[in-house]
Amino acid sequence: MLASELSGTPYNKTAHRNALKPLLANRSDQSVEFKHANISAALLDAGFPYINGYKPRFNYQLMLAEVINERLATAQDLKAIAAADADRPIAVPEVDDILSILTRPPKGRDGVPSAREPTQPPFRPQTNYIEREARNRSLGLAGELFVLNFERARLIQAGHEVLASRIQHTSRVQGDRAGYDVLSFETTGAERLIEVKTTKYGSDTPFFVTRNEVVTSEREASRYHLYRLFAFREVPRLYTLSGAIPANCSMSAATFLATPR
Repeated sequence: MLASELSGTPYNKTAHRNALKPLLANRSDQSVEFKHANISAALLDAGFPYINGYKPRFNYQLMLAEVINERLATAQDLKAIAAADADRPIAVPEVDDILSILTRPPKGRDGVPSAREPTQPPFRPQTNYIEREARNRSLGLAGELFVLNFERARLIQAGHEVLASRIQHTSRVQGDRAGYDVLSFETTGAERLIEVKTTKYGSDTPFFVTRNEVVTSEREASRYHLYRLFAFREVPRLYTLSGAIPANCSMSAATFLATPR
């Protein structure tokens, strides 16, 4: 099912579940769905996206991780599909009512969204496809342009056309050194600093942040907002986190800066 979803091939979850049940001592639909949710969590820990609709449940058993490790080790076709999907260029989606895409943040394994990469033993993936997608410049730019449209619509709806006209695409002018991507405004005229993180995958997909973004979010906590776009493939959704990133997210180191002693 994951390969079908990533390649855009139609599939039927209900038919798949019904085919599995005789092999699982005819367990209930709920039991099979719960196991798929465990698989979603294990896939994330292995650096793969999960199937849309199966919200990750991280209390999975070690045996499940071992089985998934074995399957992924030889799943060359799935790896190729995941790599192609992570690298695929994307256009800015068109949405009829852009302000309606706003939703609440998900609750991660620690009760807060996950920032950075959450890989834990026994997974040691050669390629982290979540990280690979995060490096997709086309996707990143499309997300930033989408947020520019969202912010203009938000301010215009509130009757602040002048403020909407002053919104800036900061990352296009200053690059990454600013620590945020978009300069927007509150309806009071106060500045709103927005860092945009975009994924084609589900809301529980962890995102990567740089040291500069973390430091900027802490220094500018009163006006810093992280905008997480997800399901960006067709019908984007958005949740926001206001304030310092470490105060809102479970942080896990993905890389370390090292110098000789």
